[in-house]
Amino acid sequence: MKSSTSVVELVMLLCSQEWQNSIQKNAGLAFIELINEGRLLCHAMKDHIVRVANEAEFILNRQRAEDVHKHAEFESQCAQYAADRREEEKMCDHLISAAKHRDHVTANQLKQKILNILTNKHGAWGAVSHSQLHDFWRLDYWEDDLRRRRRFVRNAFGSTHAEALLKSAIEYGTEEDVVKSKKAFRSQAIVNQNAETELMLEGDDDAVSLLQEKEIDNLAVPFLPKLFISRGPVVLSTPAQLIAPVVVAKGTLSITTTEIYFEVDEDDPAFKKIDTKVLAYTEGLHGKWMFSEIRAVFSRRYLLQNTALEVFMANRTSVMFNFPDQATVKKVVYSLPRVGVGTSYGLPQARRISLATPRQLYKSSNMTQRWQRREISNFEYLMFLNTIAGRTYNDLNQYPVFPWVLTNYESEELDLTLPGNFRDLSKPIGALNPKRAVFYAERYETWEDDQSPPYHYNTHYSTATSTLSWLVRIEPFTTFFLNANDGKFDHPDRTFSSIARSWRTSQRDTSDVKELIPEFYYLPEMFVNSNGYHLGVRDDEVVVNDVDLPPWAKKPEDFVRINRMALESEFVSCQLHQWIDLIFGYKQRGPEAVRALNVFHYLTYEGSVNLDSITDPVLREAMEAQIQNFGQTPSQLLIEPHPPRSSAMHLCFLPQSPLMFKDQMQQDVIMVLKFPSNSPVTHVAANTLPHLTIPAVVTVTCSRLFAVNRWHNTVGLRGAPGYSLDQAHHLPIEMDPLIANNSGVNKRQITDLVDQSIQINAHCFVVTADNRYILICGFWDKSFRVYSTETGKLTQIVFGHWDVVTCLARSESYIGGDCYIVSGSRDATLLLWYWSGRHHIIGDNPNSSDYPAPRAVLTGHDHEVVCVSVCAELGLVISGAKEGPCLVHTITGDLLRALEGPENCLFPRLISVSSEGHCIIYYERGRFSNFSINGKLLAQMEINDSTRAILLSSDGQNLVTGGDNGVVEVWQACDFKQLYIYPGCDAGIRAMDLSHDQRTLITGMASGSIVAFNIDFNRWHYEHQNRY
Repeated sequence: MKSSTSVVELVMLLCSQEWQNSIQKNAGLAFIELINEGRLLCHAMKDHIVRVANEAEFILNRQRAEDVHKHAEFESQCAQYAADRREEEKMCDHLISAAKHRDHVTANQLKQKILNILTNKHGAWGAVSHSQLHDFWRLDYWEDDLRRRRRFVRNAFGSTHAEALLKSAIEYGTEEDVVKSKKAFRSQAIVNQNAETELMLEGDDDAVSLLQEKEIDNLAVPFLPKLFISRGPVVLSTPAQLIAPVVVAKGTLSITTTEIYFEVDEDDPAFKKIDTKVLAYTEGLHGKWMFSEIRAVFSRRYLLQNTALEVFMANRTSVMFNFPDQATVKKVVYSLPRVGVGTSYGLPQARRISLATPRQLYKSSNMTQRWQRREISNFEYLMFLNTIAGRTYNDLNQYPVFPWVLTNYESEELDLTLPGNFRDLSKPIGALNPKRAVFYAERYETWEDDQSPPYHYNTHYSTATSTLSWLVRIEPFTTFFLNANDGKFDHPDRTFSSIARSWRTSQRDTSDVKELIPEFYYLPEMFVNSNGYHLGVRDDEVVVNDVDLPPWAKKPEDFVRINRMALESEFVSCQLHQWIDLIFGYKQRGPEAVRALNVFHYLTYEGSVNLDSITDPVLREAMEAQIQNFGQTPSQLLIEPHPPRSSAMHLCFLPQSPLMFKDQMQQDVIMVLKFPSNSPVTHVAANTLPHLTIPAVVTVTCSRLFAVNRWHNTVGLRGAPGYSLDQAHHLPIEMDPLIANNSGVNKRQITDLVDQSIQINAHCFVVTADNRYILICGFWDKSFRVYSTETGKLTQIVFGHWDVVTCLARSESYIGGDCYIVSGSRDATLLLWYWSGRHHIIGDNPNSSDYPAPRAVLTGHDHEVVCVSVCAELGLVISGAKEGPCLVHTITGDLLRALEGPENCLFPRLISVSSEGHCIIYYERGRFSNFSINGKLLAQMEINDSTRAILLSSDGQNLVTGGDNGVVEVWQACDFKQLYIYPGCDAGIRAMDLSHDQRTLITGMASGSIVAFNIDFNRWHYEHQNRY
């Protein structure tokens, strides 16, 4: 109660008037100050709150922006990931479909191969009626060591192109021609239909049509991991164009650690427009190439831009790609094996060499010096210059270019010793005719077009059109020509129909300055209309069929042989450097070109236009079309005069020249070496190259006693390398000391039992190129065996045949001593084996040397195989059975053709093949035939002697024979004209071989001795006979 009273009293006090007056009097000022302070504090608080609010808003905005950015980044990453996955899936799908496509194409090829083997006239299902289905042939892409493509193979896509005949007849012909063409067209359709229904010989088209799409998808899934394991990681993937004759296909080039893949973009509109007939001849659209197969990589131009590469393969074909820019080219080269430009041109195998310019390659190579010293031929040197200057078979606008060398296409006989028959090689083709030269000079001097620099010629000496017109009679060029010419042949008056006529036109027509192509010097088939195309009738009523040859050439082979002789003649050798100056050298451009009347349209020269600087696609396309149309001048290799070739006479006095002409002062017989054993010498192998550990002549007798007889290079007097005065008294062959002393005969005698029925002859033995191993056949267990020549011990037994092995043959060896071995058997088959020079065994793998697998099985014979020859350079095996025609197989096992000899030539016994394409076959009873590698019988003869040994000189021009009468005879291979008969020996000849320099002939005699003869094939050369 007390507390409440006091509170009441306090309130009453505060409410009293006196208190209020006191407060008013004393607190007014303080109150006002308080209010003012409150106001100030309020303003400060407001500012602080605004500032904090602004800062908060700024932080929130920043965080919001970061969230938006992160969200966008997340979305972008998701989109990129999805795109990458899509791209990856697309690539996977592409790779799977491409792999299926490749497998499909391979399966089709194998199916075609099996059908060819079975349905061939000599196959299990063969019949004469079926042979009509195999009438069409095409030029194979296989190149020999001089880059000549000479081999013809069966053409599954061949036809007479009757539809082109119909178009041509409508455009150029009379009503009668049109009626005939329609009949031919209908009959061809019927023939084609019958052919397909009867044997299904044509492969399916390139689309995968063997399986339904659904089935393919189901099959693809389990194989996906395996596909990527086999490919390995992709090191580089880039857009690229496959460059092939008349085809440029966009796609993707992928390089793994062991392989190259190219996948064409089939959705590309340009690709869809390409004629399927052309695509049938285009290889590599879904290509795969192993690194181990790559032999050379060259930088190339495409449309005058240095953005292409050409890759040469072990199977003697090449493939060319164009890339977006030079940087990509460099990346690709550094992703490929280090092979340089191969081993042929004396250049190191380095990537910098693959990227070198043509001029750098020319300067670094030893080929010019070799040509000057006459170690290589004019043909080989021109092919070298073409190759390094960017000329290629894969781009018809950059096809290799060769000169016209002859001017006389009218005479019955051609004298190659008359200068008047040869062209002046110091002038371009357009300046040879003085009247026409004046016309071209005036055109240049009176030039008025400001849009283009002046030129002498509005056409080029090498264009895609001219190349196709030269080769129009042979596939695949017929199809390429028709594709480029709206599906019809050219007007008969413009068609290449006569060599003399073409030469005249090139001298008179102001729009024709064509040079030649290499085929004029090696391919007689280009002049023959073997596929039976109807090429029309000229205005002078002459039917265009085979090319009319000059009177001095009775057949195409004569023309090619004589034209090549002219190219290699002394007249051409002395002038050829001047033609090189015009095409590849300092007269190609600039003031010297003007002076030499050698200026062409500016768009034919390298560096005249940079396509990348043209941004307008329409303008760029027009420029590309112009470059394609005008032709392309080769890269310039020299900016100073090319050195001349040394004369043949000058080289006669050099001790080391292999191509000189000398008098045969020595006697015919150098020496006779008699072995203690009287057993006939049935095999002779002269591996005499100086770089071998043991240069030797290895001999094997009938009793299988072999001897390694040391070879001394003592024939320096006749020009072989390695001659020294200290050795001059030596004879070239020194008898094997183990045989001479009778001390180690156990190291030289093969004692393993041979089949009793085998007749030991030269075909039973093969000696490897290093003289270290002998391969012998004829054993009862159906094997052939490898023995060491050093110890005489057995090192390998090779099984594969179902009956006794009756013959063996070896191909020429390459670097490392690798070569092919062919074994023929009584089971009527042949097996192709690979000899590894590194491991000295049959087969690639030393771990499986007990059971090596053959590379190919060659079938078609009906009887025991008795003779065989293999040429790795041509990729051919030619074999003969006890009875029947000889057969030609490729080294991949395809039966190409039978060499049907003349009547009574049914029992082949000996075969010799040269890399120049001659195949000489000796039949029983002294009959000889000479076939081309494409099966044409070129010559035949009969002699009285029973021949036991034949061989061809390295250039294929001369044949040497020896037989039971003991006489060595030399013949001209092309027509079997007899050139020389050596003095007779007192015993029959059983075997023979030539030393590496082609200057010593060693014969194995029936009396158990060997005889060394002097031989100089140059003495039968026409220039040697006429001049020296």
